[in-house]
Amino acid sequence: MNALRWAVLVIAVLVMNMPVIVTIVTSLKPPAEIMSNPGLIVESPTLANYATVVTVSDRLNVWAYLTNSVVAASIGSLLPLALCLPFAFAAARRGFGRRLLLPLVVNLRALPLIIFAIPIYLMYQAVGMLDTRIGLGLVLAVVNLPLTMLILLNAIAEIPRELDEAAAMDGARTGRLIARIILPTVRPALATAFVFGFITAWNEFLFGLILTTQHAVPMTVGASFFFATGGGGVQWGVAAAVIVVASLPPVILGLAMYKQIGRAMVAGAVKG
Repeated sequence: MNALRWAVLVIAVLVMNMPVIVTIVTSLKPPAEIMSNPGLIVESPTLANYATVVTVSDRLNVWAYLTNSVVAASIGSLLPLALCLPFAFAAARRGFGRRLLLPLVVNLRALPLIIFAIPIYLMYQAVGMLDTRIGLGLVLAVVNLPLTMLILLNAIAEIPRELDEAAAMDGARTGRLIARIILPTVRPALATAFVFGFITAWNEFLFGLILTTQHAVPMTVGASFFFATGGGGVQWGVAAAVIVVASLPPVILGLAMYKQIGRAMVAGAVKG
């Protein structure tokens, strides 16, 4: 029975991760083998595709794309934390904005992002923020606000109010209460919101395509430039290699923060 369970688990893992496996295998094949051998066995493994990706040219610079994405995704994930933490505390403890402001913020994520594309482009054009990392990061921060707000609001609502009362009896004001009690307690939720926000910002393609042209091009947009670098159609090996490179930062971040995310999920499950 155990063997059957393991067999089912292995098959499920392979099926769910088959696109990832195929991409990695394709990135290790030379162009001729990709056409002649579409299977998962690599007969002549090579790193030439990765060498092409990391080589800087006048048209392609994967290091610049990675840097742009790291900066923009960091702004897009850290800024919502700074904005949402005090608001989530006020909403959870004082009821501030629960009836009107909170639903408006949360429902922003329900709208298609393309609705905001033209107004944001025109506004950025007027203030000179097109093709800037800060400009892209600010838009990504707005995209992440609803999810960050919900995560922090639920985490703070789970903290017993007795801790607030005990801190107040000791003379702690609101700022000290947040810094000494709320912040350490919701650290797993902060980590969860940061990771989800970073990954969402990293994977965002629409605003990167619309708001950047040269200096602030993110990895998602820059990766598409590698699909036809030679003028002879799609270079599948190079395309697969750049996809692998583009996927590494969020994967590494998710693995590094896995324990914190797990603690947040377990805390929510126990509370529920």
